Amino acid sequence: MRTRLLSFFALCLLAMPLTSAGADSFQNNTAEAERLANEALAKMMKALDLLIMTVPRYAAPEVLPNGDIIIRRLDPQDEEPIETKGDGIET
Repeated sequence: MRTRLLSFFALCLLAMPLTSAGADSFQNNTAEAERLANEALAKMMKALDLLIMTVPRYAAPEVLPNGDIIIRRLDPQDEEPIETKGDGIET
């Protein structure tokens, strides 16, 4: 019984420095993970901002007296409007 207790105590003494070194390593890993997470979040926010800026914005739909529905672009780009002949129905 005494030999088991002494061997357990010796094992605990040997393991102590390893746990304190592990705590420093854990803190370093935590700081690195936090830095990487902040960097990833900043990149995702920038990507989302670019996506919002590139998506065209449209006005509310307008219903004309003849029943046509028009959705106007708020920030028209250098695109020429598409002209249709007749009522737009092909036969």
